[in-house]
Amino acid sequence: MVKKEITSAAKLKKELEEAKAELASRNKKLKLSVKTEPKKKAEPKKKAEPKKKEAKKKVEAKKKAEAKKKEAKKKAEAKKKEARKKVEAKKKAVAKKKEAKRKAEAKKKEAKKKAEEAKKKEEEAKQKEEEAKKKEEEAKRTYEEELEEQLTEDEIKNFAIDKTDMDKLVNRVTEMIASYATNGILQNILWRKLKLSSRDGSRLALKLEKLGNITREKILENGRWTYLLLIKKIPISTISIENAPCLVCPVEGKCSTDGEISPKTCVYIEDWVLTELKTKKRHETN
Repeated sequence: MVKKEITSAAKLKKELEEAKAELASRNKKLKLSVKTEPKKKAEPKKKAEPKKKEAKKKVEAKKKAEAKKKEAKKKAEAKKKEARKKVEAKKKAVAKKKEAKRKAEAKKKEAKKKAEEAKKKEEEAKQKEEEAKKKEEEAKRTYEEELEEQLTEDEIKNFAIDKTDMDKLVNRVTEMIASYATNGILQNILWRKLKLSSRDGSRLALKLEKLGNITREKILENGRWTYLLLIKKIPISTISIENAPCLVCPVEGKCSTDGEISPKTCVYIEDWVLTELKTKKRHETN
């Protein structure tokens, strides 16, 4: 009997708790319905429409303003980009101009350097040429040229060979050179003919040149430099008239161009002239 009562009390307690829970759930639902009901009543449908449109306009206006701002920003960026391009182009132009100037200066410098090198080479070549010419001139130097430097003009003109009549020798040499006319004669050949040493012959040639009797022409003969002697002036000589028949002619007082005795018909003069011609030819042959 006691057990049955205890079971009923526990069951009763459980039912009570379930009823409380259901009541709490209902109260909650009731509170939520109470909270939402006044809002629906405070914002009628007709009043909500204009506000919605206004809000929509504001949103659209805001969107337009943002789009306009975005477009302006885009244009500003485009302008900046264009300005940057111009600046870059200007920089490139300046750099290009600077590079062109640098290249022009380098080219000019290179051209100047080449010109200086060419000038230097030309000067070196000229110097070498002068040196070669000097060496060539030194190689061409003759014994006579050295003598001319060593001896004075008076020493050359007063040159004399011991135990020799210099006037006769000068006349003889001059006549021998004259016999070769414009062809001239090599001095070494002449000295051999006269049996003179090279030393005396060279001095004699210088003497004759200083006296104005001959001219000396420097030539290369068999790989050696020597002189060709050419006649310039034949000195007056009495040798050619020493044997003239007129000087000792017994009838010289009766001789005239139109007389019985005349140089035109004189046998003595004819013989004398023939003898002189033979002598001259002999000299030329020698």
